[in-house]
Amino acid sequence: MGEVFRARDDRLERDVAVKIIRPASSADQDRIRRFEQEARAAAALSHPNILAIYDIGIYDGTPYIVSELLEGQTLRQCLFEGPLPVRQAADYALQVAQGLIARMRSTLFIGT
Repeated sequence: MGEVFRARDDRLERDVAVKIIRPASSADQDRIRRFEQEARAAAALSHPNILAIYDIGIYDGTPYIVSELLEGQTLRQCLFEGPLPVRQAADYALQVAQGLIARMRSTLFIGT
């Protein structure tokens, strides 16, 4: 739905990720609404397996989300290197499940 860039928050002295809606999509009000819903849903949670959201806004007509910067490989990149050991695959699956459970629990309580 968007593009993600590494940026520096000079006020808080930390690197962050900035996600923007592609310029071609920024006029689509439904996309902007979903983009903002995504940010609000994630910001409502505090869980180690869910990305922390620091800010949302619109700059020069472009909606953005500022979030925690995660370093390392994506699961896709790991899988391109070959099969994962069973224990590692199970650990990744557990982390994903824990994040999804936290999200589902928050949905029950905050109605998103």
